[in-house]
Amino acid sequence: MSAPVLFEPVSFRSVTARNRIALAPMCQYSADTKGFGSDWHIQHLGARAMGGAGIVMTEATAVDDIGRITHNCLGLWNDEHTAVLKRLADVITLGGAVPAIQIAHAGRKASCHVPSDGGTPILPEAGGWRPVAPSPIPFNPDGIEPIQLTTNTIAGIAQQFAATAKRALDAGFKIVEIHAAHGYLAHSFLSPITNKRNDAYGGDLHGRARFLMETIDAVRAVWPAELPLFVRLSCSDYKEGGLTIENIVSLCRMLAHRGDVDLIDCSSGGTTHDVRPPSLHPGYQVPFAEAVKHGACIATGAVGLIQEPQHAAEIVANKRADLVFLGRVMLADPAWPLRAAKTLGTKVDMPTPYLRALMH
Repeated sequence: MSAPVLFEPVSFRSVTARNRIALAPMCQYSADTKGFGSDWHIQHLGARAMGGAGIVMTEATAVDDIGRITHNCLGLWNDEHTAVLKRLADVITLGGAVPAIQIAHAGRKASCHVPSDGGTPILPEAGGWRPVAPSPIPFNPDGIEPIQLTTNTIAGIAQQFAATAKRALDAGFKIVEIHAAHGYLAHSFLSPITNKRNDAYGGDLHGRARFLMETIDAVRAVWPAELPLFVRLSCSDYKEGGLTIENIVSLCRMLAHRGDVDLIDCSSGGTTHDVRPPSLHPGYQVPFAEAVKHGACIATGAVGLIQEPQHAAEIVANKRADLVFLGRVMLADPAWPLRAAKTLGTKVDMPTPYLRALMH
């Protein structure tokens, strides 16, 4: 019997992944206070590569110190960070996966305690900092009012994304993803809920997308043409007056027309503190990936409580998405892809020391 599509190789530009399973970017909040990763990150991502994923992506990696969500977020805003990230890329490659990195700026959701300590804002006088945003709207009522970005500082942040992408390239990563979802900076430009500007970076969808487009331009100027670029988007704000899937399909048509973005990683939400998806169930975000894939003619990744091998296989076999991004299920089981292959009755390459596992 032929292998399920889930376990067929997939190529983006010159990069080929051994299957359609990607580890979703998940913040670990385990870096030191200067943004340096540690052996935790090496072990965490290395285990998922050895466990059979096709693509292994880092957590959101900050392009600036004030672009971190917390003091313990991973960073790549200076050259000194590169050594640990190179170890990460090397161990992912050793495990047979494609090393990918998500680069991000938290915007108005920056300067917070880690979630295990409540996730509440840290005021500047308590060791935090003033976040920045397209408009001076706090994320929640007790949040810090962000500084409204000027056109000059906006251009500077796009260049910070480019500088971080160049360091990622030097570290050996083969895919870079721009984080433009979950209420962070690029998403807050896109959403009319959080972008009240009346200059070239506000107004209609074209104006609100200007920062993202300029960031893509800046990254592509340093990221080789033969390597893929992904973008993560929130496909709905789940709130009246916010982004809808129709808006996102229109945006993705713009991105597809440009030709420099290879995949849309389709998530949702995060714009405001008081709104959640109307229903949480396995695959609840898959329709977003399907709508973008077929409405904008661009490759997509599906994410959101995809837990069972048969479900993951169905999504890619029925062309609802090109990749499945797995998060919490792979926190619980680093070898989920190897187990899924066995469940689906297909043989996959696996590290030689693990071959005895096939006897059980």
